[in-house]
Amino acid sequence: MKKIILGLALFGFTINQAQTDPKLYDIIDAVSEERLRNDVKTLADFGTRHTLSDTLSDTRGIGAARRWIKSEFDKISKDCGDCLEVFYQKDLVEKGTNQRIVKDVMVVNVVAIQRGNKYPNRFIIMSGDIDSRVSDPTDFTSDSPGANDNASGMAGAIEAARVLSKYKFDSSIIYVGLSGEEQGLFGGQGLAKYAQDNNWDIVGILNNDMIGNIKGVDGVIDNRTFRIFSEPVPANESERARRARRFYGGEVDGISRQLARYVHKTVKTYMPEMNPMMVYRLDRFGRGGHHRPFNDVGFAGIRIMEAHENYTQQHQDIRTEDGIDYGDTFEHVNFPYCKKLTAVNAINLASIASSPPAPKNVGIGGIVQPSAKFSWDRVDGAVGYKIYWRDTTSPTWDNSRYVGDVSEYTLDGIVVDNFFFGIAAVGKDGHESLVTFPNKIIR
Repeated sequence: MKKIILGLALFGFTINQAQTDPKLYDIIDAVSEERLRNDVKTLADFGTRHTLSDTLSDTRGIGAARRWIKSEFDKISKDCGDCLEVFYQKDLVEKGTNQRIVKDVMVVNVVAIQRGNKYPNRFIIMSGDIDSRVSDPTDFTSDSPGANDNASGMAGAIEAARVLSKYKFDSSIIYVGLSGEEQGLFGGQGLAKYAQDNNWDIVGILNNDMIGNIKGVDGVIDNRTFRIFSEPVPANESERARRARRFYGGEVDGISRQLARYVHKTVKTYMPEMNPMMVYRLDRFGRGGHHRPFNDVGFAGIRIMEAHENYTQQHQDIRTEDGIDYGDTFEHVNFPYCKKLTAVNAINLASIASSPPAPKNVGIGGIVQPSAKFSWDRVDGAVGYKIYWRDTTSPTWDNSRYVGDVSEYTLDGIVVDNFFFGIAAVGKDGHESLVTFPNKIIR
């Protein structure tokens, strides 16, 4: 394999390695705490947003809530010259589908697409959940304000649309309110199928579920740490891929895990005051979120949420018991923190939508050799490529080398046995694709 002269690689390194995009700092500053506060208050004031609640009232129930969400996306679109395609995506879920569906219900998602200039069919998605619930998941009439779970995530998606609609991107961004989460992740299932039916090229989904609480039930108060949940490998991977991992590694290097690492890196670069905590599991112990239906069909997806939950404010009837105020009410939401996590989403949406696609067909070699060899398919829009590597026990990509606009490279002095590797494409403004873990062997 041809070796690239190190001097050229270092020349490329000085140009691209530490490049940041000033507009991402502007995006952070543009996120409004006041708008988030107003939106969460509006959503909570619908009384209940239970999936099976009233759809005819203009002031109460999930119907009123989703019409208001659509109207907000429509206003944003009007302000940016009709830059958003806003529509309902819906599916009928019949009574008895599971124990929480006690009557036929139309599960309706509110979708807003900001089309990319260069890759209009390539999407990065930010989701929040519209629906809420109390202690009994089949109680669709009692007050269920759902201020943190999940008006906070829904308000974050609306606010991200407000901020990012002021910019143009190469790839498309989808902002979506998903319904039916508390009844069985039905909204995510419906949109994931819609994406498949319409041949969407989905880079990944950032599912935001509870991004407004800083005081945990254990008494810990933390306004900087947040969790990123991601599954290790795709749920629908092939048997061939599973067997290959036994010999070549990759147990924690699936596409969702690379998306999680991307978010971690972007936050540490642009928001170093924050503490992103990668959690190596699909979701919280034994629980689920709306990224999972996308994972189930092979799309990358992660959950972004607060680090410290308060269970007295989740899925609770509103009441006072033994001196404790139960219920997911407005006064418990911390809006400076909600602003921070909304900004976390916004800068990652912007960065991914500004980057070239990730390389495909990444090969790796170097068995019983004092060097690691790589090859990959060139990507449209890339000005160069970066090789990443890390210790096999490290959760993050800790080492990298920019190697310029080439399609093969040899890292001399790096023993392939001791590290994991990946390749990212680099765009003209320094934005990088997600890292692609090698998927073939060079003999």
